[in-house]
Amino acid sequence: MSKSDVLRFITKSDVQVEELPWGPHEWISREGLTEADHLLLVRVTMPPGNAHAFHRHPCMEEIIYVISGTAEQWVDRDSQILGPGDAAHIPMDMVHGTYNAGDEDLVFLAILSPAKFDGEVLVDVSGDEPWIDMRG
Repeated sequence: MSKSDVLRFITKSDVQVEELPWGPHEWISREGLTEADHLLLVRVTMPPGNAHAFHRHPCMEEIIYVISGTAEQWVDRDSQILGPGDAAHIPMDMVHGTYNAGDEDLVFLAILSPAKFDGEVLVDVSGDEPWIDMRG
């Protein structure tokens, strides 16, 4: 990316949308959009009944901030119901999962750091013990 391509102000038309199994992701800051080295920002809209099941980010920590809806948020073996204005911090490489616990779309921001690193972005552990049976 050249300096002339770097966005310092991101408008709705600049946002990069990625369709993922647990809902559309609206990337507000990531490589190729901004030159941020330390922060990623994505707005996720998770339809009712969907989840980003147990996983971990080996090289990143994360903050999840709920905009609307209801999240059943897991951080390691602890869970809490989060609503608008609530947040969760997930330390680097800690297993976590976000489940839509309501009847409406769950909309949240995920802020991850760092934005640039060597290694895997995400490791799915939802089929592994003890996570496969964690939610009962």
